[in-house]
Amino acid sequence: MAPLDDEPELRAGLARAGQSHLLRFWPQLEPAERAALAETLRALGAEELGAHCRRAAQAYAREQEQEPGGHPEGLAGRLQPVPPEFFGSVARSEPATLERWEEEGLRQISQGKVAVLLLAGGQGTRLGVPYPKGMYDVGLPSRKTLYQLQAERIRRVAQLAGEKFGTSCKVPWYIMTSEFTLGPTEAFFRDHDYFHLAKSDVVLFEQRMLPAVTFDGKAILDGKGKLAMAPDGNGGLYRALADNKILEDMERRGIRYIHVYCVDNILVKMADPVFVGFCVSKGADCGAKVVEKAYPTEPVGVVCSVDGVYQVVEYSEIPSEVAEMRNPDGRLTYSAGNICNHFFTLDFLQTVAEKFEPQLKSHLAIKKVPFVDEVGNRVNPLKPNGIKLEKFVFDVFQFSKNFVAFEVLREEEFSPLKNADPASKDTPTTARRSLLSQHYRWAQKAGARFMDSQGHPIPEIQSLSGDEEPPAVCEISPLVSYFGEDLEQYLNAKEVQSPLLLDESKAEVLRQA
Repeated sequence: MAPLDDEPELRAGLARAGQSHLLRFWPQLEPAERAALAETLRALGAEELGAHCRRAAQAYAREQEQEPGGHPEGLAGRLQPVPPEFFGSVARSEPATLERWEEEGLRQISQGKVAVLLLAGGQGTRLGVPYPKGMYDVGLPSRKTLYQLQAERIRRVAQLAGEKFGTSCKVPWYIMTSEFTLGPTEAFFRDHDYFHLAKSDVVLFEQRMLPAVTFDGKAILDGKGKLAMAPDGNGGLYRALADNKILEDMERRGIRYIHVYCVDNILVKMADPVFVGFCVSKGADCGAKVVEKAYPTEPVGVVCSVDGVYQVVEYSEIPSEVAEMRNPDGRLTYSAGNICNHFFTLDFLQTVAEKFEPQLKSHLAIKKVPFVDEVGNRVNPLKPNGIKLEKFVFDVFQFSKNFVAFEVLREEEFSPLKNADPASKDTPTTARRSLLSQHYRWAQKAGARFMDSQGHPIPEIQSLSGDEEPPAVCEISPLVSYFGEDLEQYLNAKEVQSPLLLDESKAEVLRQA
């Protein structure tokens, strides 16, 4: 804990940084509050704090000078899509090719070379809950949370790899949290016995927090003795990997490949062997899983290259005439929608952490930041009043020596949970519907015949999308099937009643029937 006799030093440092206001309420603070504030300020460093606040204010000023709807100069002529030789696709690949990639991915998993890394430091304010998003229950018949679904997919994919190659293997799960999510996440996993994963294979670590800043470059006080802090974005991963010695832990375990993803995608395939196998087969050091854009102006970043350098270009930066360009087959030329689902080699991550992390630019987020006014009253602003600087996980694509993209089907692999009901998209309702629609398609393909509560057949829907309510309710435990495999032994030519919760016990009953 910082000593309490360093007030003159603190004041002098803050004065040089232009942040003297942070000690405005010092005389009113209790000794413990003074110690905590001093510790925060010493950890940040007065010089670094001042530089951070200046960067935030300068970034805001630059944004204010830009014309609304403007595009970076000459961008249209500098863009190129990912070349076909570095672009894989589930929909446009032969079954034998997909099987070969899957086998390669399972081989790497069976050898203990694959880990998954979850980005879970956000507060989930749009969802409107006071706990980490991974703890959210979207209302499935099983009432499983996002964390439980993901844990069970890890267990199942390790089981599939072990069975195929005759080994006992595991997939370590690294979870990047923040000051807001670390404690609740640790308690949640502990209370649920780590969902039957080995505790030693679930590694939680914390990303940095950075002060929120006013438009004129002043750090914001959240309380009389507390700065308003926010996670440094999912691109804070690379600093956090180094600070918490996670890369060394991966090295000790023999990890060579890391699958990185965001917590809110209910359809995420953990350590996806097809994706991993594709990337390994291509010799990639960095890869991005993408979905085909639904329409030219869909508000999603596009994976492409600018001046020969791979990156994600925000939809708002792409001129409309470029966004609407199409290939001879009718597909959008710039169709690779980013879904924050990535592959990295350990060597690549080590290089980024050691060499390139300081070069990552910070992005501006303008937010409503609660603050204390000059007399110490806490205010919840009605309009944006502050700046948060964030780094993005995909900004390291530029450093890749062999970058690839892999297109997957949106209805099978991407349904994020971002907003509270009754918003129109990315809600608990849409996430639940996406998963249940997927499981209905799997069951239908496996030969199930659904019946209602009166024993009457429920008419089938042959081409059900993820946006439609399935005619029957069917949830399949990841412990029974990772991605629709091996369901025929339980469901082929079987009459099953809706709603069906196909967990391990129910599967065994159906198998013997």
